[in-house]
Amino acid sequence: MEIVIREMKTIAELEQMQAVEEAVWQDAATPIHQTLTVFHNGGVLIGAFLGEKMIGFQYSFAGFDGKEAYLVSHSLGILPEYRKSGLGEKIKLKQAEVAAEKGYSKMIWTFDPLESVNAYLNLHKLGGSAVSYKENHYGTMEDGLNKGLATDRFLVEWDFQEPIASLANSFDTSRLLLEMDLERNPKRTTVSFDGDGDVWFVAIPENMQKIKVESLDLASEWRMCTREVFQLLFSNGYQAKDVIRGENVSYYGFVKR
Repeated sequence: MEIVIREMKTIAELEQMQAVEEAVWQDAATPIHQTLTVFHNGGVLIGAFLGEKMIGFQYSFAGFDGKEAYLVSHSLGILPEYRKSGLGEKIKLKQAEVAAEKGYSKMIWTFDPLESVNAYLNLHKLGGSAVSYKENHYGTMEDGLNKGLATDRFLVEWDFQEPIASLANSFDTSRLLLEMDLERNPKRTTVSFDGDGDVWFVAIPENMQKIKVESLDLASEWRMCTREVFQLLFSNGYQAKDVIRGENVSYYGFVKR
């Protein structure tokens, strides 16, 4: 059966979205009175359907910072059995298509910088840019994905009508500030950061959720070590522009804004 990705417009579809939310995060779903109001006031809600069954969704609402209007892409959820199939990218591209029809040219969202699959999608595949770091942004969360760690987040800006640039050919260990050792621990390299240079790289685990299950202490160490390096880079005018995937480890590529 073909997967159909389309804008959600009915209460019945929003009820299905609630079921997917609960399955993904094991937490209370967004009330329908809120999602319906968002839809009627500039929001974009996308559903992925296999037959009549919703298997994934994206929920976003209108935003304004006093200078420009944009779309706030708040949540994207896919049922576990349909992940790692490219569906997230397809949902985001449909979201951009509908957003452009509504007059948007940019969207923003946050994500956990230690979730490598999300990072690869957001920066490498879509071409978004992580422009700032938000320490413990949501406070304590008890859902399955976030429980046990500070909710640090990258803020992503996606100018979805701009071309995508890759840093894969620029990877250089002499520009690597944080690496993963043989025991999967985060380790600062001997490379000295001077606040200058075209590009810097930072390692993150390939599977943070697995590390959390095996050792919450190790997961917390990754949070604290990456927080320090990320904040150093952002405070010196850098942004995360790409993710390069390796074996058991991925690398953020940072460039000057």
